[in-house]
Amino acid sequence: MREPAFWHRPSSWQSHLLSPLSALYGAVAAHRLQRAGLDAGIPVICVGNYHVGGAGKTPTVLALTNILRDLGERPVVLSRGYGGRLQGPVMVDPARHSAAEIGDEPLMMAAHVPVAVARNRIDGVALAKSQGASLILMDDGFQNPAISKDVALIVIDSERGLGNAKVFPAGPLRAPLPPQLAATDALIVIGRGHAADTVSAAIASAGKPVLAASLQPDAEIVTALKGQQVLAFAGIGDPARFIRTLRAAGIDVQRERAFADHHPFAADEITALIAEAEKDGLTLVTTEKDLARLRRGGALPPAARAIAAFPVTLQFDDVARLRDFLSARLFSSRQKRFQDAG
Repeated sequence: MREPAFWHRPSSWQSHLLSPLSALYGAVAAHRLQRAGLDAGIPVICVGNYHVGGAGKTPTVLALTNILRDLGERPVVLSRGYGGRLQGPVMVDPARHSAAEIGDEPLMMAAHVPVAVARNRIDGVALAKSQGASLILMDDGFQNPAISKDVALIVIDSERGLGNAKVFPAGPLRAPLPPQLAATDALIVIGRGHAADTVSAAIASAGKPVLAASLQPDAEIVTALKGQQVLAFAGIGDPARFIRTLRAAGIDVQRERAFADHHPFAADEITALIAEAEKDGLTLVTTEKDLARLRRGGALPPAARAIAAFPVTLQFDDVARLRDFLSARLFSSRQKRFQDAG
């Protein structure tokens, strides 16, 4: 879906009109947050956000994968495969699966880490454990009570923040903010803006870590695009963040096209974008996630091979602090399971 503009205005007649529905939705969501979930038997680290739409969860999961491997862990990502038609449970194979089958984010992540897709997360836990996982990295699912989380890491964009901070459908929040803050173990703030300052202060005042991070583009692609004029397009949760990242890297974005999150590009849409770019001498650039939706059997169709992907990685300002936090929480979780078993 494409977010309505009134979600990012302090007040509006639309949000006021929808407030009764928000109250009902919020009450149900808050109750679900209190429910105890299944113990997976191995640690579960959930990467989520407070609101619908994108905040940078996918690059966060990939960055955590590297940190956890450095700690000697064997992470397997668990995803619902949003946008894909397969119910699962299934391990993602980039050479065999398409985004239409298992979702764009699992397909993109599977190039770096084993990914299990399952609509029923409990079934996904069993599959991940069968693959030798020492822990599960849950991509999204913070508000879902099915599985108990040992660590809940919340990602927030420093430029976007929480919009009008109202609960869906009056605003973007998936549940009332207070119970979400209470269930948060650490906050990851992406970027240098100030829209997340209030949330950061609330988490810090509760004695929980607030970790600053930034998206860093691939140096080779930046060099390749320097001096070129670009038509940038994206169908992600926050296309504006993608455009900001391009411009911050010194890329000359002449035009931009925004699509809804997980937009399934039709052939004629790609043809039109290519024709527009060729007509005006522009280079087509998109995100890795968008390009993943165009792949078939691990390869791009010929028409899409002129589109440049713009890979980014998440880098933490204080990665040692995050590593120490995760190490301590994982040790504590395993010690508790050992004591309970004894």
